[in-house]
Amino acid sequence: MAETDLPTALNLPMVDPLPEATQSYFDVCQEKLGMIPNVLRAYAFDIAKLDAFTGMYNNLMLAPSGLSKLEREMIAVVVSSVNKCFYCLVAHGAAVRAMSGDPMLGEALVMNYRVADLNARHRAMLDFAVTMTTASATIAEAHRQALRDVGFTDADIWDIANVAGFFNMTNRVASATDMRPNDDYHAQAR
Repeated sequence: MAETDLPTALNLPMVDPLPEATQSYFDVCQEKLGMIPNVLRAYAFDIAKLDAFTGMYNNLMLAPSGLSKLEREMIAVVVSSVNKCFYCLVAHGAAVRAMSGDPMLGEALVMNYRVADLNARHRAMLDFAVTMTTASATIAEAHRQALRDVGFTDADIWDIANVAGFFNMTNRVASATDMRPNDDYHAQAR
């Protein structure tokens, strides 16, 4: 996709010129990632919406937590797998491959996390995220206790729930708008 192409099927071009703070953020992305993720370009038609999205994303995925960054990316991939979100599977699958150094893990999580070589902690975490995605109203104390039994704190459970909830929302927006991942993601960490 050329940088001038729209990142979704909607005719919502980026604000031009971008506000200085937004341009600085995009410049950091370009420097660190070698690209500006299309999800950011998609939201850049409305800077308030972009700021809300990036604020929530950065807090959930990058801020200090009892969950590692890799664990949060694993949740993103498994939720996106259940929801069949092309954008997030490609982008966050690349992140899992890069952070774990294990392309097989990234591929297993994209296709069927149940075949992945996971420890009890990660299996419980991902089982909970899938239950949130497919049947959130069925979650009961036994589900939370299963997470505690493998070492998660109540604050960790909050973070698992919020990461899973965030990706359930973003998956639906990405699918509804036909958001396309940057081509660069496909070849990363393989």
